[in-house]
This record gives sequence, structure tokens and C-alpha cells, in this order.
Amino acid sequence: MLLSQGKLRQSLFLLLLAFVFASSIFLFKTGLWEKLPVPQQLQSEKPPPPKPSPLYKPKPEPHPDITDNYPRAATAASPSDLPTIPPWNKPPEPHVEEKTPLFIGFTRNWRLLQQVVISYITAGWPPEDIFVVDNSGVMLSNQNGLLGLQNPFYLNHKRLTDLFGVSVLTTPTLLTFAQLQNFFTYTSLEKGWDHYFWAHMDSPAVSDEEYEEEGQVYKSLYMRAVTVLRETMRPQYGPLAARWFAYDRLSLVRTKAFVDVGGWDTLIPFYMTDCDMHERLWMKNFIIEDAKAGLVYDVASGIDDLEMFYRRGQLKVKRNEDDQASPAEPPPPPPPVMKPDGRNSPEYHELLQKLDEMQRSKNDDKAGRNTWQSAQTGGQGEPFYRDGAGFEQGISMTMNFGRDVFEAKWGRGPCNIREAGLTEDDAWRVVPGWEKEEVQQEASEDRERAAREQLKKEQEEKKKGNT
Repeated sequence: MLLSQGKLRQSLFLLLLAFVFASSIFLFKTGLWEKLPVPQQLQSEKPPPPKPSPLYKPKPEPHPDITDNYPRAATAASPSDLPTIPPWNKPPEPHVEEKTPLFIGFTRNWRLLQQVVISYITAGWPPEDIFVVDNSGVMLSNQNGLLGLQNPFYLNHKRLTDLFGVSVLTTPTLLTFAQLQNFFTYTSLEKGWDHYFWAHMDSPAVSDEEYEEEGQVYKSLYMRAVTVLRETMRPQYGPLAARWFAYDRLSLVRTKAFVDVGGWDTLIPFYMTDCDMHERLWMKNFIIEDAKAGLVYDVASGIDDLEMFYRRGQLKVKRNEDDQASPAEPPPPPPPVMKPDGRNSPEYHELLQKLDEMQRSKNDDKAGRNTWQSAQTGGQGEPFYRDGAGFEQGISMTMNFGRDVFEAKWGRGPCNIREAGLTEDDAWRVVPGWEKEEVQQEASEDRERAAREQLKKEQEEKKKGNT
């Protein structure tokens, strides 16, 4: 009996095993196993789907490496190894009585910065009066020589100070244009300067060697700028705010005027902030006028050898009659008449021609006037490295934000806000688009509606008083 029960259990187990096996095969072949309910515990143990991997933009075409555009300075051991300034442009000794600090802001592109510094030195500006403001945002990296020439934010502090004799001020972090302008004003307040000059780093300056005031001796660009400063310091001149040389490629600023209007509006970081500042100065009846001191260019590239700013020479030999152009060709322009002291030489005119070509190239560039700002892409692995294209995009977005802030502040976009009838008290108080007919109509309807509601309220209160 016991044996038969054991055999029965064994047979049932084999039958059950066969059933499970056959069922598994059936479910697998028919695909029904995928539809079976999964216990909650097993569901929670299911691995999560893989995270999407980043999708990258196409790599930009690499820019060719730049070379230093002052080879002689790169090998010079002391200032005596550099060329001498043309004698007619040398700064006066002793220094003029007036203080003439010149700020030149720098963020990126060493070739352009070095070019503009050399241009002002050779145009007679005392090197000790030139202050390059290192606004690269790399803290002390340039001062400590930690960046390489291919890095857009590279600045050679040692060359500027030890060889060229100019000063370098370093901002603690990257400043916008408006913040940088306030830094100029603040520094002038701190140092007790009633006036200061500032120049764009892409605007080299040259003395006009053909210019002579009637009955006066030749003056360099620097001495003509000093003359303008003296003119504006006379009490009868009036409340000066600024004098512009070649628009504002070079500017003379009266410190107190900029302080009196509250400085530059840093909520408008780049474009339109100059419009906002100058309009507010005019609203307070400050004077901003044009002036002339020399030739100031607007360029997007650097001369390959800055020694060209120093070179002067003798007049070239006059053309032989055999070299004359044929009658069908226009006659060549007469050669420049060089002054007895060597001014206005062919080498000088060669420099002007080169700067003219560079200025035209910048204005005719279909890619835009400020392509020089993103012309370098090196610096990988160096302190404070920034992706060049990303930095440019971020700056562009900030510029657009500033335009929006300007329109919100004054309710309109164009720069001539005084001509529209606005005053300094109207900032942030006017309705956006207030000049549009539909906006004026809507405002008129709102006033009428408010008047009706006020009248109705007064009538209801009067009835309550009578009851």
C-alpha cells in the first residue's frame, strides 16, 4: 500500500513537471509569456532606460595661429632696443601742467591692443599717462604669464610695462562695456583726475603731419588733444561732459559730469548704453562736442610689423621722364611734400594708406565689422579657458538683452529720446510703445473708463449719504 502511494506521488510529480515544461514551451513559442503579469517586486527591479548622450554642434573651422605683430619688441631686452619716436612727436619735457590719463580697455585680441598702444606712443602720448585696463576676466593669469599667444584673452603685461612704459590695471572679473566705463570714472575719482581720455582698442591713432595751425608750429596728436583740454577748461566754455575725436574713437571726459548723472547704466551692458548715457547728459544740459586732434582709424586687423609706426625717411627720387605714364592713363598724384624736419615722408603716407585699407576692409566685411573679436580660438587647457564661439554667443545674447532693457526704460527703441519729448524723470515710467497710435488710443480709453468708474463711485457714495 505504501509502495503504491509512493509510485502515485512520483507519477503525479512527473506529470506536473511535464505540464510545466510543455506550458513553458507553448508560452515561449506563441509569445504569450510577454503578456503575463509581472509581480510588483520584479517590476521595480527592471533596469532604467539608458540616459541620452549629449549631441554636439559641428566643430568650427580652426583659425590659423596668429603671430606677434611687433617682432622687435619680442626680442628686446630693454626700451633702448626699440626704435625711437619721430622727434616731432615726442612728448614735451617736462610734462604739461594738465593731467592727461588715457584709458584703453582690453578684453581680447592682443595684436589689436598692442597696435593701438604703439600708435598712441608714436603719436606723442606720454607712455606713463597710458593705462591699459586688462578686462580679460582671467584675474591674475596674464600678470603671471599663464596664457599663451593663441589665447584670445592673452595680454603681455611685462612688455607693456617694462618695454613700452605704460601702466596696466586689472579688473577683478570680466566687466561689460557699461561697467568698464564706470571703472574709468571711478579710477579717475580715486586718483583725483578732473578729466580723462579713453580710446577704443581697435582704433589706432596717428598725428596729422600735414596739419599746421595758421601762424603756429606743428603739434602732435597728443599736443592737439591737450589744446582741446585747455580750451574746455576755460570757465566761459560751459559745463563740459565730453569731447569726441572721430566720433568717440578717442574721447575726453569730464569726470564730475559723468558722476552727476549717475554714471553709465549697467543694466544696459553693451549696445544702447552709450545712447542712454549721452542722452541723459544732454538732458542735464551738459556739452558734448566734436573735436580734432589727428587721424583715428577703426580697424579689425593688425599691421604685421608695428615698427611701421616709427619709420620715417627721406623723399624718394623724382620719377624720370622715361617713366611717365602714357597719355591714356591718368597722371599719378603728386608726391607728398616732406617738411624740412622729415615730417610727411613717403613712409608716413605708406602707413596712412595701410590704415585706410584696413578701415575699408572692416567696413566692407560682409561677416560684420567686429569679426576681430572672435578671430582666435586657442587657449585650451589654460586658466579661465572659454569656448570662443560660446563666449561670442553669450556676449551677443547680452547685447540683445541690453537693447530690450533700453526700450523698457524709455518706452521706445530709437536713440533720440530727447527729440521724442522725454526727460530724465521719464525713465522707467512710460508705457512701452507709447508713441504708437493704438497704444495712445488704448490709454485714452483706459482714462475714460477710469473717469466713468470714479464718477459712478462718487454718485453711489452721495446716494448713501442722502439716505
